[in-house]
Amino acid sequence: MRRIEEFWIEFNPAEERAEEKKIPLIASFLFDVTDSVKGAVLVVFLIFALMFRAVGVDGDSMKPTLHDEDWVAVAGAVTEFERGDIVIINQPWARNVPIIKRVIAVGGDTISIDFDRREVYVNGVRLDEPYILEPTWLEYDIEFPLTVDEGKLFVMGDNRNDSIDSRSSQIGLIDERYVLGKALIRIFPFGEWNIYEEV
Repeated sequence: MRRIEEFWIEFNPAEERAEEKKIPLIASFLFDVTDSVKGAVLVVFLIFALMFRAVGVDGDSMKPTLHDEDWVAVAGAVTEFERGDIVIINQPWARNVPIIKRVIAVGGDTISIDFDRREVYVNGVRLDEPYILEPTWLEYDIEFPLTVDEGKLFVMGDNRNDSIDSRSSQIGLIDERYVLGKALIRIFPFGEWNIYEEV
């Protein structure tokens, strides 16, 4: 029996036994950290999934604010809209795809566009629009001035001359019930979060 004990001590010195105890401690620590990170990611995912949705931008109609293949976080629980909001719309139209536009006028507003002077007026006041790519000269078939019905929105793209929007009867006034939500921030590309800084 004594020879066995001597053999064990000879091939398993105290330092090795101490190292063997450290390994489970490190593994346990790493497991705890990994588990915490997984938990945090899951919580963020659930909050995002329940409160927000990610929507990709398709096309150039919102340049320079948003570009093709940008992604934005959208709050869906919005019931009141303000001029300047960027909204995602699912109202049926010829192409049958959601569109992303800026709210220019809300229910009760009267909108007028002077295509010669390239100016937009809401309730007789010329809009200051630092967010647009260039002044508005592209006309469609909607006649102005136009009073927006209650519960409806008049929307346009920031790239006014490369956007089909409420100026066209293909889109027309937007029923608020077809607004999927308001864009809050850009989530991709990373680091370019703010989409309202010029408004």
